[in-house]
Amino acid sequence: QVQLVESGGGLVQAGGSLRLSCAASGRINAMGWFRQAPGKEREFVAAIRWSGGSVDYADLVKGRFTISRDNAKNTMYLLMNSLSPEDTAVYYCAARNRMGDTTMSYYYDYWGQGTQVTVSS
Repeated sequence: QVQLVESGGGLVQAGGSLRLSCAASGRINAMGWFRQAPGKEREFVAAIRWSGGSVDYADLVKGRFTISRDNAKNTMYLLMNSLSPEDTAVYYCAARNRMGDTTMSYYYDYWGQGTQVTVSS
């Protein structure tokens, strides 16, 4: 069983930056970030594969968000720049140890508790 611990959410003004972290306790082969805004479905944000470090981004965050990992710490990060009110959501860390499309929540077996990101205008 893999446990995930998220940190780093908060309140920031539009145009500002935040960095989210997610530490995993067990063996994984990929991790991702998803977010859910009030009244909306959960959506994919970014993902990274542990072996090789290849990444995927949702079109809405490309060029603004950067996902990275520290293999030694089994930790994933999401640096969010140029934040806008539309980025306001609960951000969830997810992890898996199987194959599949990293952009789809279906392929993730483990989820963090979620961290609130609020961007004020």
